[in-house]
Amino acid sequence: MTSGTGSAPIESTHVTATIEGAGLRFSWDADSRIEVRNLGAEVVIEANAAGLRTLAGHLLVLAGEEVPDGAHLHLEGSNGLEDGSIGLVLERSDEE
Repeated sequence: MTSGTGSAPIESTHVTATIEGAGLRFSWDADSRIEVRNLGAEVVIEANAAGLRTLAGHLLVLAGEEVPDGAHLHLEGSNGLEDGSIGLVLERSDEE
């Protein structure tokens, strides 16, 4: 994978999670920054470009054809988010 502005590869971290027999691979761009804040009446997800690509990738993984209902990813200050962020759960729900 290369960046859009040059030919240098984008460094990333990959995590594979097994959910109901499906191996889901989540990737983080090395320079991603994602912060989640609760402002009371709304939640703010603030991220740099790499962080937005990372979140988009996580959502695309969860939207995959073979991904079961209920598959989810927990993000916290010590796991993918900036310190001080509130937890964020990305979950697939196919129920109407």
